[in-house]
Amino acid sequence: MNEDKKAFYEFHACLMEPWDGPASITFSDGQMIGAVLDRNGLRPSRYYVTEDDLVIMASEVGVVPDIDPLTVVEKGRLRPGRMFLVDMKEGRIVPDEEVKKRVYSAKPYKQWLADNRVFLKDLPEAKAPKTVEEDRILERQIAFGYTYEDLRMLLGPTASTGVQPIGSMGNDTPLAVLSEKPKHLYQYFKQIFAQVTNPALDCIREELVTATETFLGSEGNLLQPGPKSCRMIRLDHPILDNKQLAKLREVSLDGFKAITLDALFPADQGGEGLDAAFDALCAKADKAIEEGFNLLIISDRNIDAKNAAMPTLLVMGGLHHYLVRAGSRTKVSIILETGEAREVHHFSTLIGYGADAINPYMAFDSIHRMIAENMLEIDFDKAVYNFLKGSIKGVVKTMAKMGISTVASYRGAQIFETIGLGTELVEKYFCGTSSRCEGSDIEQVAEEALIRHREAFPDRHIDAEDRALDSGGVFQWRSDGEFHLFNPETIHLLQKAVRTGSYEVYKQYAKKINDQSENLSTLRGLMKFRGSRTPVPIEEVETIETIMKRFKTGAMSYGSISQEAHETLAIAMNRIGGKSNTGEGGEDPARYVRDKNGDSRNSAIKQVASGRFGVTSQYLTEAQEIQIKMAQGAKPGEGGQLPGRKVYPWIARVRHSTPGVGLISPPPHHDIYSIEDLAQLIFDLKNANPQARINVKLVSEVGVGTIAAGVAKGHADVILISGHDGGTGASPQTSIKHAGL
Repeated sequence: MNEDKKAFYEFHACLMEPWDGPASITFSDGQMIGAVLDRNGLRPSRYYVTEDDLVIMASEVGVVPDIDPLTVVEKGRLRPGRMFLVDMKEGRIVPDEEVKKRVYSAKPYKQWLADNRVFLKDLPEAKAPKTVEEDRILERQIAFGYTYEDLRMLLGPTASTGVQPIGSMGNDTPLAVLSEKPKHLYQYFKQIFAQVTNPALDCIREELVTATETFLGSEGNLLQPGPKSCRMIRLDHPILDNKQLAKLREVSLDGFKAITLDALFPADQGGEGLDAAFDALCAKADKAIEEGFNLLIISDRNIDAKNAAMPTLLVMGGLHHYLVRAGSRTKVSIILETGEAREVHHFSTLIGYGADAINPYMAFDSIHRMIAENMLEIDFDKAVYNFLKGSIKGVVKTMAKMGISTVASYRGAQIFETIGLGTELVEKYFCGTSSRCEGSDIEQVAEEALIRHREAFPDRHIDAEDRALDSGGVFQWRSDGEFHLFNPETIHLLQKAVRTGSYEVYKQYAKKINDQSENLSTLRGLMKFRGSRTPVPIEEVETIETIMKRFKTGAMSYGSISQEAHETLAIAMNRIGGKSNTGEGGEDPARYVRDKNGDSRNSAIKQVASGRFGVTSQYLTEAQEIQIKMAQGAKPGEGGQLPGRKVYPWIARVRHSTPGVGLISPPPHHDIYSIEDLAQLIFDLKNANPQARINVKLVSEVGVGTIAAGVAKGHADVILISGHDGGTGASPQTSIKHAGL
């Protein structure tokens, strides 16, 4: 790209966010008529030009049917980032480069940038970045709710590999609002994701349009651009290490003034104290803006026995909305110096509620301590680099699940819904966020923070060697950890019931899972039948045999579970007249032939996912039902994946892939950008197997009813809506725990 043109775009990146789309926008002033696509080119727009100078543009070819092909002199399509312009006065199509040149050469953008834009790396090194004293790290970790599991399963792997850790299985721990353990505010929020009506992005294959650049400083007026409009500090990404934050804290350049404000509240006060401390922080922010400060560093570093840290997400969401209402949000950048944030979902929510940059200092101190205690074998600087790299990649993937490709567009977009927070709290601190289930108020949020604080700063003296982090038990069951629906007791009862064939033992198992009066885990566990009800006479109830025909197994792919398990499920369902589901891993054609004893190992439901693993004509014709996997509960908005070590030769053969090579199918929207595309796939599958019902699998989120209505119009026969607790063979931990409802 021409350097002057590049400068035009860079200059305007300081003033506005890019539009990801999908959108095709047409415009006219009466003399000219034109069109432009979103920057990713996700909406089709095609045009014809005929001999008699008629120009036809529409989203599809053939919208105007009576055009003689012999009269067409030019056919074309809009391309991402290009503009199509017809000048009626001059009677010509103006080329994209000519249109852009008029604009980018109108002002000296390149010179303005050279004189005013500042790169973070060019700022002078700070005297000394702050660190936590070695003997206080454990105390701080306890105060911010760190667990041994966080170190072992999140921080350690990310610092070692530079990739966010993946897990398998589902999510059988309680919702944050139902948990007996104190939870961080982040855990009340679920990530919203794209399905059908707008496309998710593939941030690996579409790296070209993905950007993490961030600008700090006061935003200028878009309608009056001038040299000072780009007087901003450019960061490569929004997560900062301690040295980078220290540079910003001590910045002494014209146009930038930084101030640090404490985000603390009295440890002997509850919700009222937290609310009052927040209001006081807002007043300090107002005063700082009046005095010309434009870099607000909101810090919880100064916690002590008397002062507890305000929940970072509460501060960020509340302050962002307060400044928006005051009309001063664009005058400042908000930088968080937080001991609380340490994983991808934390960073995603903070950016989603307006954070310009984040310094997770306790994550770095924890990594330093892990290295000192030989929990990690890696150089500290390399570990910090890896942690930042893995965390940023994770944030990009979270954005991509919603179809957003730049951090600038994601910032403040609030692509979350909350479950279990009270309306009053949401309206003050997270205004505009969907909340369809009441729950915790400011008192509970404060108490959850104070439980951790009291543990870190106990009334009586405890020797250092007697203190330790909580085990955690969120990702793996621990006796003193978080409750799991599937725990040693329930698994033992299930195994015993199956091995002994005892229906009585099975009923004990079923009661433990279904009756959640002791340990509430799910919303459905809160439901009870109203009052005394008259049972339906047993003669009016369908027979067991009829009811069992409606049983279906969940979709579990061959590869995520073993051949024995996969085939046993198929045999069992075929015996009772139910249906088993192949999952997206294909199926061995040998299973289409009945066994000598008459059993069939052929799964009645065949899944077609975005990777198309194992999908052949024969596979489709052997199905009674074909399921299009738009999304799944464990990782909605992204494609399936299987680590290389799980791709054995026999699994690779069924999936038509290479043994030992990891499989990541793209997000499901790579070939399904819209309801129209989905309708086309449904049509194609009905032609492949006219006898099969077509089933579309969606995942629960706010607005899923609207999406389901569109899918029904696309002629799906069945719509399945998954919950958030579904299992998987492999998925980033952040997706298993924090996406889907």
